[in-house]
Amino acid sequence: MSQAEWNHFVGSTGERLAGKALWRSGRKVLYRNYRPENGTGEVDIVYRDKKILVFGEVKTRTRGEFGEPARAVDKAKQRLIIRGGNAWLNELNEPEILFRFDIIEVLLIDGFPPDVRINEGAFTNPQKR
Repeated sequence: MSQAEWNHFVGSTGERLAGKALWRSGRKVLYRNYRPENGTGEVDIVYRDKKILVFGEVKTRTRGEFGEPARAVDKAKQRLIIRGGNAWLNELNEPEILFRFDIIEVLLIDGFPPDVRINEGAFTNPQKR
Protein backbone atom coordinates (compact mmCIF):
# COMPACT_ATOMS: atom_id res chain seq x y z
CA MET A 1 0.00 0.00 0.00
CA SER A 2 1.39 3.38 -0.98
CA GLN A 3 1.63 6.27 1.49
CA ALA A 4 -1.24 8.06 -0.28
CA GLU A 5 -3.44 4.95 -0.09
CA TRP A 6 -2.55 4.50 3.60
CA ASN A 7 -3.38 8.13 4.36
CA HIS A 8 -6.72 7.78 2.56
CA PHE A 9 -7.49 4.57 4.48
CA VAL A 10 -6.65 6.19 7.84
CA GLY A 11 -8.69 9.30 7.00
CA SER A 12 -11.70 7.27 5.86
CA THR A 13 -11.52 5.09 8.95
CA GLY A 14 -11.36 8.17 11.17
CA GLU A 15 -14.37 9.74 9.46
CA ARG A 16 -16.37 6.52 9.83
CA LEU A 17 -15.48 6.26 13.54
CA ALA A 18 -16.31 9.96 14.03
CA GLY A 19 -19.74 9.41 12.48
CA LYS A 20 -20.41 6.46 14.80
CA ALA A 21 -19.30 8.47 17.85
CA LEU A 22 -21.56 11.35 16.85
CA TRP A 23 -24.51 9.00 16.41
CA ARG A 24 -23.85 7.29 19.76
CA SER A 25 -23.82 10.69 21.47
CA GLY A 26 -27.24 11.61 20.06
CA ARG A 27 -26.10 13.76 17.16
CA LYS A 28 -27.43 13.25 13.63
CA VAL A 29 -25.03 13.12 10.69
CA LEU A 30 -26.54 14.91 7.68
CA TYR A 31 -23.73 14.78 5.14
CA ARG A 32 -20.15 13.62 4.69
CA ASN A 33 -17.44 15.23 2.57
CA TYR A 34 -19.40 18.29 1.50
CA ARG A 35 -17.82 20.24 -1.34
CA PRO A 36 -19.72 23.25 -2.71
CA GLU A 37 -20.18 23.42 -6.47
CA ASN A 38 -17.90 26.45 -6.74
CA GLY A 39 -15.08 24.43 -5.16
CA THR A 40 -14.15 27.11 -2.65
CA GLY A 41 -14.58 25.10 0.55
CA GLU A 42 -14.96 21.72 2.17
CA VAL A 43 -16.49 20.15 5.26
CA ASP A 44 -15.72 16.59 6.36
CA ILE A 45 -18.98 16.05 8.21
CA VAL A 46 -22.14 18.11 8.65
CA TYR A 47 -24.36 17.16 11.57
CA ARG A 48 -27.02 18.34 13.98
CA ASP A 49 -26.41 18.65 17.70
CA LYS A 50 -29.93 19.26 18.95
CA LYS A 51 -30.91 22.58 17.30
CA ILE A 52 -27.37 23.51 16.24
CA LEU A 53 -26.03 22.79 12.76
CA VAL A 54 -22.39 21.75 13.01
CA PHE A 55 -19.62 21.76 10.43
CA GLY A 56 -16.99 19.27 11.56
CA GLU A 57 -13.40 18.68 10.56
CA VAL A 58 -12.18 15.15 11.31
CA LYS A 59 -8.47 14.73 12.04
CA THR A 60 -7.11 11.23 12.51
CA ARG A 61 -3.70 10.20 13.78
CA THR A 62 -2.15 6.76 14.14
CA ARG A 63 0.66 7.86 16.43
CA GLY A 64 0.77 10.31 19.29
CA GLU A 65 4.15 11.75 18.36
CA PHE A 66 2.66 14.46 16.15
CA GLY A 67 0.67 16.02 18.99
CA GLU A 68 -3.04 16.57 19.16
CA PRO A 69 -4.74 16.10 15.78
CA ALA A 70 -6.59 19.42 16.12
CA ARG A 71 -3.27 21.26 15.82
CA ALA A 72 -3.26 20.33 12.13
CA VAL A 73 -6.29 22.59 11.59
CA ASP A 74 -4.42 25.82 10.93
CA LYS A 75 -5.93 29.17 9.89
CA ALA A 76 -5.84 28.26 6.19
CA LYS A 77 -7.72 25.00 6.84
CA GLN A 78 -10.20 26.85 9.06
CA ARG A 79 -10.90 29.32 6.22
CA LEU A 80 -11.56 26.39 3.85
CA ILE A 81 -14.02 24.83 6.31
CA ILE A 82 -15.69 28.18 7.01
CA ARG A 83 -16.17 28.75 3.27
CA GLY A 84 -17.74 25.29 3.00
CA GLY A 85 -19.99 25.99 5.97
CA ASN A 86 -21.04 29.35 4.55
CA ALA A 87 -21.87 27.72 1.20
CA TRP A 88 -24.07 25.17 3.02
CA LEU A 89 -25.80 27.95 4.96
CA ASN A 90 -26.38 29.95 1.78
CA GLU A 91 -28.05 26.92 0.20
CA LEU A 92 -30.38 26.64 3.21
CA ASN A 93 -31.35 30.30 2.96
CA GLU A 94 -32.18 30.34 6.69
CA PRO A 95 -30.26 33.28 8.17
CA GLU A 96 -31.38 32.62 11.76
CA ILE A 97 -30.02 29.08 12.06
CA LEU A 98 -27.53 28.42 14.88
CA PHE A 99 -24.28 26.83 13.77
CA ARG A 100 -20.75 26.13 14.95
CA PHE A 101 -17.45 24.60 13.83
CA ASP A 102 -16.11 21.52 15.60
CA ILE A 103 -12.94 19.49 15.28
CA ILE A 104 -13.30 15.76 15.83
CA GLU A 105 -10.04 14.10 16.79
CA VAL A 106 -9.62 10.38 16.19
CA LEU A 107 -6.62 8.57 17.65
CA LEU A 108 -5.84 5.11 16.30
CA ILE A 109 -2.95 3.84 18.40
CA ASP A 110 -1.90 0.17 18.16
CA GLY A 111 -2.93 -1.79 21.24
CA PHE A 112 -5.60 0.74 22.31
CA PRO A 113 -9.25 1.17 21.36
CA PRO A 114 -9.98 4.10 19.05
CA ASP A 115 -10.27 7.38 20.93
CA VAL A 116 -12.71 9.94 19.49
CA ARG A 117 -12.83 13.44 20.96
CA ILE A 118 -15.32 16.10 19.89
CA ASN A 119 -14.00 19.63 20.36
CA GLU A 120 -17.16 21.74 20.19
CA GLY A 121 -16.78 25.28 18.92
CA ALA A 122 -13.11 24.70 18.13
CA PHE A 123 -12.99 27.82 15.97
CA THR A 124 -15.34 30.54 14.81
CA ASN A 125 -16.18 32.39 11.64
CA PRO A 126 -14.44 35.78 11.98
CA GLN A 127 -16.91 37.32 9.53
CA LYS A 128 -20.68 37.28 9.54
CA ARG A 129 -22.29 35.61 6.55
